[in-house]
Amino acid sequence: MPRSADTWLGRFGGAVARGAIDVLLPPRCLACETPVERQGLLCAECFPRYRFITAPMCARCGVPFAHSGEAGPDGLCAACLAHPPEFGRARAVWRYDAASRDVILPLKHADRTELAPALGRLMATAGRELLDGADLLVPVPLHYRRLVARRYNQAALLARTVGRIAGVPVVPDLLRRVRATPSLGELGAAERVAVLAGTIAVASRHRARLAGQRVVLIDDVLTSGATANECAGVLLKAGAAAVDVLAVARVPLPRA
Repeated sequence: MPRSADTWLGRFGGAVARGAIDVLLPPRCLACETPVERQGLLCAECFPRYRFITAPMCARCGVPFAHSGEAGPDGLCAACLAHPPEFGRARAVWRYDAASRDVILPLKHADRTELAPALGRLMATAGRELLDGADLLVPVPLHYRRLVARRYNQAALLARTVGRIAGVPVVPDLLRRVRATPSLGELGAAERVAVLAGTIAVASRHRARLAGQRVVLIDDVLTSGATANECAGVLLKAGAAAVDVLAVARVPLPRA
């Protein structure tokens, strides 16, 4: 069968499947129960609450600027100029605030895994410039104890959707957390760096696959960048050519 015909049939089959799902499970707003046109949309009342990250932003870490005058040389923020991160670029869909938490935390802690495909689609749009040159998608790993307790890695679920849309292979177990860490929520940037040092490793069976590859690291929230930095440093030392980061949300002002 010609590739074009095969692609058309795949799209047609996907449309039929989505239509059947919509009949059985009518589309609801991501943030509330209001009916919407398609699965994964925000209703007209919720949409204005979500602050999408667009220019101006730091060309490297993706932190949003209040205005373009905040950008330093090469469009970088002060933090990236003072301490360049290990990763090349980071992008996110939303600012991390009360609205985005209402969607991200249920995915992360309340078994709302059905949110992952919708959030992954938003990530694929926000991270198009990163995904265009990517060879592999790698989710930020959970320690096995946390994975057993939660039963899933939300970053891996997000990566699955992003990879399917972008046509980029996903290697969900390429990185491992070799040591458990406490919750980082209340820690500042320097404390996070100290806690995370030496906690991430590349799985030996995947090491050869990394050579010369451009990797996009997938996570739910980018806060200070300490976790992304630790992962990126490990990937680069193992042979990756470059590492970028794509998240659902970005904390607007990294903690000092």
